[in-house]
Amino acid sequence: MIKPITKTALLTLFICFTALAVHAQLGYNFAKYDIGASVGFNTVHGDAQTQTSTPSINLNFTINQTPYTNFVLEAQLGRFAGGDSLTTSTGRQFKSDFSAFIFRGQLQAGEFLDYSGNHVFNALKNLYISAGIGYIVNHITDISRDSHKNPGFYTGGEDNSQEIFIPLRIGYEFKLFNQYQQPSVKFDIGYGYNYVLGDGVDGFSATANHHDIYSQYTIGVKFAIGSSDISYRKQIQY
Repeated sequence: MIKPITKTALLTLFICFTALAVHAQLGYNFAKYDIGASVGFNTVHGDAQTQTSTPSINLNFTINQTPYTNFVLEAQLGRFAGGDSLTTSTGRQFKSDFSAFIFRGQLQAGEFLDYSGNHVFNALKNLYISAGIGYIVNHITDISRDSHKNPGFYTGGEDNSQEIFIPLRIGYEFKLFNQYQQPSVKFDIGYGYNYVLGDGVDGFSATANHHDIYSQYTIGVKFAIGSSDISYRKQIQY
């Protein structure tokens, strides 16, 4: 009596494990979340006459609605700089520390491309565009408001600012797959154009109704976390 029950139990377990293995190897599953980090190289386009590239560190958490439709929460910590107090006519020069917090949606081409059997579309499927909303806190650490070349010329402004901005981004995500053909590691390169709804990033208020902009080149990595039991309608890896 015991032996038939044991055989039945073992057979049931074998069938369950086989079904799970086949399901995992279909290649349609993906993780719901990613966690990652990147380095950025920032340039402020504002009232200073020359631009300087400065570094930042970006941390992000991604919610994957599908492998190609994503929602990203991001925190940026870094520095801004620009201008030259000695060689420019305005004498404007600044340095600042900033922190920025962003929520954006991200759409990759694979969401609407039929990339099966097409090498070009398969290469393009990880190209993405992104937009959202952000909040930046900026603190001027060093600034020159007087011109050496034009005595008496002065540029006013605030040393601290908190402003909303619109982050726009384009990039490409290189996906690495695990043994079940699920995206597990993602390398991301991108260019961000951040339109600030104010004039306080560089500490200068030189023009009425002027809006500062900071651009950003980034390179980073993301790791899939959580269970990978969510199915997608198309095969992800080709």
